[in-house]
Amino acid sequence: MTTVLIVASNVPAQPAVLTEALQRFRDRGARVALACFFDAAELDVDPTLAEIRSFVVPKEQIDKRLRTALGRAPANRKIWLHAQRSSWVATWSRSADLLVAIDPRSVHTVWEMAQRNVGAAACYGLVPALRALDAGVETPVTTRVERQVSATAARGVRGARRAAISSAKTTLRKATGQKVMGTPAGAWLWTRAVSAPKIPDRYRSKLAARVLDSAVRAGRHAEAARAATAAVSRISNAATRAELLTKAAQSELAVGRVPERLHDAIKAQLALADSMLRKDRKRAATALSNAWSLASNRVLHFDRLSSPLVDDPAGYLAPFRASEAARLLSAPSGRSAPAAPVPSGRPLRLLLATLINDNFLHEIRQRYEALPNVEVRFLDLDDDPVRRSLARSGSSVIEHKLAGHTPYGEKIEEWLRPHLDWADTVFVDWCQAAAALFTMPDPGDTRIIVRLHSFEAFNFWPHLVDFSRVDDVVFVSDHLRDLSTAVLPQLLGEEAPRLWVIDNAMDLQRCARPKSAEARFNLGMIGVGSVAKDPRWSIDVLRHLRRHDERYQLLLIGSNLNASTSAAAKQYAALLKRDLAELEPSGAVQRRGQTDDIPAALTEVGVIVSSSVRESFHCGLVEGAASGAVPVVRDWPYFAGKPHGARTLFPADWVVDTPAQAAERILAATATEQEWRHVGQAAADHTMKTWDWTVTHTAFDRLFLD
Repeated sequence: MTTVLIVASNVPAQPAVLTEALQRFRDRGARVALACFFDAAELDVDPTLAEIRSFVVPKEQIDKRLRTALGRAPANRKIWLHAQRSSWVATWSRSADLLVAIDPRSVHTVWEMAQRNVGAAACYGLVPALRALDAGVETPVTTRVERQVSATAARGVRGARRAAISSAKTTLRKATGQKVMGTPAGAWLWTRAVSAPKIPDRYRSKLAARVLDSAVRAGRHAEAARAATAAVSRISNAATRAELLTKAAQSELAVGRVPERLHDAIKAQLALADSMLRKDRKRAATALSNAWSLASNRVLHFDRLSSPLVDDPAGYLAPFRASEAARLLSAPSGRSAPAAPVPSGRPLRLLLATLINDNFLHEIRQRYEALPNVEVRFLDLDDDPVRRSLARSGSSVIEHKLAGHTPYGEKIEEWLRPHLDWADTVFVDWCQAAAALFTMPDPGDTRIIVRLHSFEAFNFWPHLVDFSRVDDVVFVSDHLRDLSTAVLPQLLGEEAPRLWVIDNAMDLQRCARPKSAEARFNLGMIGVGSVAKDPRWSIDVLRHLRRHDERYQLLLIGSNLNASTSAAAKQYAALLKRDLAELEPSGAVQRRGQTDDIPAALTEVGVIVSSSVRESFHCGLVEGAASGAVPVVRDWPYFAGKPHGARTLFPADWVVDTPAQAAERILAATATEQEWRHVGQAAADHTMKTWDWTVTHTAFDRLFLD
């Protein structure tokens, strides 16, 4: 009796064909087994025709060795790795006279079986298998011996080659690992090896990337920089050079450092984008996207206490302004008609648009929905489940900007055109994706207003906005306007949009609630979830105060600091954790967590502290001042010493330079309960007269209705 083993990697597309073939095998007196790389229960075949088993190794039985092998193997070899661990498959493959692969992915497995069972015939497909059965599958002894010798030798060569490659990779991985690179000799050797002559670019790039990453993780930053310089000088291909410099920069960013050759990596990507501009717009867009991803990485601007963009906006962005491809992103397209004036015979049609975050629109929306001369619609681009992905693809916007016309642009036109046709005025909150998308189509005579808050100035999205189609740009403070115009030159000049500075819309009257006498000694911070809030500065203030009086406490209101965003954030969080471990057990610092009722939380706060390194306005501080808490504002370092900043936004006596000065102000303002309430009430009066919605709404009326 002839024994046949059939291997299938997938459920056959036509099960009836398989059933018919199995019946023919049975009619010829063959004994048949069907080995499945899927659940055998999915195959509805009469069990009398063949013995059917699945040979997939269950997840819980996959050991570390198999998991590693599966991770490295190509798709067709994965099937064989599972098959050779099945004793049932091994028994049938050793005794089979005929081995049959019925789909392409199972061919390799049958070939491996045939190398071990040289007496069996092997074929691909059911029809050839039936023909082989009809022709007879006996193999002459001499041929069988020759095949046995050949197969054994081939297996040995393949095994030796795989072992050699695996051994070489393991050796290289260990030799260039963090431990070796942490030694002077290892760093010296490998940082010079990457510049050895006659190494092909692609191998040099991979080796250098490995060495650079290990050097950075070992703390050998100078050696990493030298290795990058040496390797790049030997690489002629622009794409490979840009890739290596980018990987080197990413390695340093991954450990929370500002890369020493950040600008070199950005320039290399921009040079690649410029060279591809007329050859391959897609590759040019990818290179541009890579450049902006490096330049706007959060480690550089958000998860540290300083930013190279703030230190020198023009110098930091100089490579982009010198790049032809980058300049195309902000090139003005113009509009077919100027914005129409406010209609006189009907209500103004006002569209309020955003993407996900509408936190600063509540009062605005509520006011204008109540006015009879305004008709309001609200649009959150994230609410459309079918199209929301269009609003999150910066690379698609970049590609569209370079090409001038793309299917992506047509989809945006189709999505937003009905809204543009309906609205007289579109107010886009946040100068990010929504602003870029609303300026891709020609707005016609619809007026476009964009509000830029703060973080966008450090991001790439404003550089994708066509400001020739924007009529007005709103900032929440003078210092934010100054930074934004330094970052975005297209906001200045005769053809630029009108620039407005309008305070955030806040209902501050709800914060005016009685405080107990005990609140006098409670410092409060609202919002501690990011490094930019720098709660450790407030803790320093607290330490100064507790040297005089241990009744002083610090209340941290809001979510805990998010340490998962980067290594830099994790490093800051570790220092903060150490501070809290020291002060929390005694109650000196108390974490109150996230709350939806800020006015209630403020009843316990006697001193409201802004310890941030940067703020556009700081609503939490203003809410605290409105509650009658004594305001203490750090002179935000990002803007300190510039024409506008915390000192020009708030009264002079609110602002301090150091934790020691903050402590002096607090000790003086809280010396007695009477003095504390007097200073707090003065701050509340100023706040209500300056920033309450009853005052600031007039600026929005001028913006929308004049």
